[in-house]
Amino acid sequence: MTDFAQFLFGLFWYGVFILLPGGGFSVLMHFLLSLPMRRRDRALFFLDLVETFLQRGQSVEQAIIAAAENHDRAIGVRFYIVAAHIENGSRLGEALEKEPRFLPPQINAILRAGEKLGDLKKVLPACREVLRIAPDTVRSTTHYMVAILLVFAPVASWLITLLSVFVVPKFKEVAAGMNIQVWPLAVFVFRLNDSHVLVGFEMLVFLTLVTVAAIYIGGPGFVRWFQFRKIPIVDWIAWRVPWKQKKLQRTFSAMLAVLLDGGVPEAEAVRLAGDSTANEICRSRAQRVIAALEKGVKLDDAVRAFDDSGEFHWRLTNATHARGGFLHALRGWHEALDAKAFQQEETATHILTSGLVILNGLVVGLIATAMFGLLVMLLKGVLASD
Repeated sequence: MTDFAQFLFGLFWYGVFILLPGGGFSVLMHFLLSLPMRRRDRALFFLDLVETFLQRGQSVEQAIIAAAENHDRAIGVRFYIVAAHIENGSRLGEALEKEPRFLPPQINAILRAGEKLGDLKKVLPACREVLRIAPDTVRSTTHYMVAILLVFAPVASWLITLLSVFVVPKFKEVAAGMNIQVWPLAVFVFRLNDSHVLVGFEMLVFLTLVTVAAIYIGGPGFVRWFQFRKIPIVDWIAWRVPWKQKKLQRTFSAMLAVLLDGGVPEAEAVRLAGDSTANEICRSRAQRVIAALEKGVKLDDAVRAFDDSGEFHWRLTNATHARGGFLHALRGWHEALDAKAFQQEETATHILTSGLVILNGLVVGLIATAMFGLLVMLLKGVLASD
């Protein structure tokens, strides 16, 4: 075989074993990590479709059926399931309730609230407020760090297992036969290795990252599988997570502002705004606000029951005296909530990924130090015996 043929043969197998798996993994990671953004884009496309036909004075249900006849794949398969429910006689809200995975839960709740009011136009601004996101500048880097860790953790577990089964016992036998005293650090690492602490740590890292990735990729539809009817554990956790709480406050405030601008009575506006969050904790707090309103408390004072910090109180108090409507007056607060939520989420993500990278590096460093330390002691023992 000539040198050129050998080069082509090697290039072929390099592409088969290196380029194709690496390219396939990159494509898979891009597909999975971009799922949340594609869901958001489909929701925005659907809102644009609804708004366009409402401006023409056409029925939304008939418009959805007409749009489904075009067989456009960009909007997703679940859109056609919603259209099929509407074609079978369901209203928009009923169809969205039967296919809850088509739109985010909050958008579903807001659209159903708008249908109850008899005017979807009023709630479309609130839907767009919910889907509005802060500028994304560093999230893609975090995605790649998580993807690298997801690959590194199983590989590290496999290598540590191989070392503990085939390499470390042989080194121990040689050291014991030569009566060589092993470094205390090496003894400590080998004991950790024998008790499977290092492998357990790597597997814990892997399972943690898989859980986080599943929650991010699966979105609200995946998380709702773990929701209990009597104990809304998922909603409770969402309210306790700082950035999730700010997004829920933004949703409640935006929907309340839209409804108040539309002339909806305060108690009904608070109830619908609580329902639009699709969160049981927010609904219960909205009920406390309604109870305060029924006792004669003003709305800007009653909302103290919804927000423990009291910021919503004075924001709404200032909005009552501003011009241009509640939504316009509260837009600055909504943007501030978005910015704070984005900052907190990015900070938590970077702390998690950076911490895991450092801990993985520490594990590798300990193993490398123990192994090379044992090799040094063995070499010293060999030289001393000569």
